[in-house]
Amino acid sequence: MKFGVLVFPGSNCDRDVAYVTRDLLGQPTRMVWHQETDIADLDVIIIPGGFSYGDYLRCGAIARFSPVMQQVIAHAESGKFVLGICNGFQVLTEAGLLPGALTRNQDLHFICDRAPLTVERTDIPWTQAYSTNETITLPIAHGEGRFYADKSTLAALEDHGQVVFRYAGDNPNGSLNNIAGICNRQGNVLGMMPHPERASDASLGPTDGLRLFQGLLGKIAVMA
Repeated sequence: MKFGVLVFPGSNCDRDVAYVTRDLLGQPTRMVWHQETDIADLDVIIIPGGFSYGDYLRCGAIARFSPVMQQVIAHAESGKFVLGICNGFQVLTEAGLLPGALTRNQDLHFICDRAPLTVERTDIPWTQAYSTNETITLPIAHGEGRFYADKSTLAALEDHGQVVFRYAGDNPNGSLNNIAGICNRQGNVLGMMPHPERASDASLGPTDGLRLFQGLLGKIAVMA
């Protein structure tokens, strides 16, 4: 499986993600500059965290117009896999690949912490290595991580089982329905505010995040 990690001006978690996919999991990984327009060789696109374009205007609002994003949309629509982490989640909502929006944290403060999450679904490729309703802990680092959607959109997300992760216990940012991560209806596109790549190296601590990537690899191996 070949991974592509997008790089925007202001990305700062791109190398962290590549370390996980390339060095920890041994998968071919290519850094994809935002002006590229050919990603046909890639199986999985990861949009990493950071501050694309300095978070000017709105987080992710400028990045969605980068040339590579039209290819990412086509990649997702063809059924291939896309993961957006933190700023990447914001980009996915701005690009229309996921519903809702990420807004300023309810206390208007930047949060850098670890957060317990409940795994809501284990029947999509990304979460194969978790147990349903399992509590995991992942780092968070964001100023605009409060998930918001209108009532009808929120109801549709719940009705179609698109909530993948919820904050367990205290809600750190005021996200509606404690939402920390959602997927599209097909399950191939996942967006999440917590950082799985920062909880993947056993030499640094717990590895709850590594299982996200391992689950995807395991699912693909079965499909092959």
